[in-house]
Amino acid sequence: MTVTTIDAFADRPFSGNPAAVCVLDRPARDGWMQALAAEMNLSETAFVTPGGAGEPFGLRWFTPTVEVDLCGHATLAAAHLLYESGRLGADDEARFDTRSGRLSVRQVRAGRKPPGRKPSGRYAMDFPATPPEAADLPGGFAEAFGVEPVWAGRSRFDWFAVLESEAAVRALDPTAADVEALGLRGVIATARAASDGVDVVSRFFAPNAGVVEDPVTGSAHCAIGPYWADALGTDALACYQASARGGAVDVRVRGDRVELEGGAVTVYRAELAPSAHPAP
Repeated sequence: MTVTTIDAFADRPFSGNPAAVCVLDRPARDGWMQALAAEMNLSETAFVTPGGAGEPFGLRWFTPTVEVDLCGHATLAAAHLLYESGRLGADDEARFDTRSGRLSVRQVRAGRKPPGRKPSGRYAMDFPATPPEAADLPGGFAEAFGVEPVWAGRSRFDWFAVLESEAAVRALDPTAADVEALGLRGVIATARAASDGVDVVSRFFAPNAGVVEDPVTGSAHCAIGPYWADALGTDALACYQASARGGAVDVRVRGDRVELEGGAVTVYRAELAPSAHPAP
């Protein structure tokens, strides 16, 4: 049994957001999956189980501390592994049944091939939109982040704060305890980009899910996309999550769904010792 670490929303190793992916022969116990996710100590570990003939795969996501309802980068990583390993053909659609319903991923084109390396994959994911609704942020937000947003709300999972500039987003330096006290899964901070070729920048802080700051967050863009599509009058956005690792997400808003596009690169595989396998 192997666990594969894949950098998602990346076109080269050691960038984007790493996720661990474990493909199982059959469903495993929740406690074992949570323990392996804690051992991997990445923002997400994805567990894939096969469906019946022609049926979707099962997919679940765990942070080091909790199971989550939706994760974009680990879905991207799971699909990448299924294509790379030959479990899916290049023209097949990866379909997953999850706690957020049916999700699908398709391979859109091969990434560039660096000399001596395999090309990265590039994929488009069909996800539910989670547009933010206007709402007052909880007391303590200004103290935690040191800024006042120009617009505030909440999405299905998170607080949502629009800041006045890309520089303000990049300068944020909250403490995990202060963000945790705000509740919900976390805080999305976003602004219109000042960089060429990018429409929107963001950062995402989720200590309540065991992730102080996530490098690149697909599920956050299910809220970022609808907000900025309305604000900028376009359904296609070039987004950049300005974490230390950083990563690009192309977003297309299609009614109550969003399409998230990005690359993925396999970094390493680890073999689990027999003693670490799930109990039958």
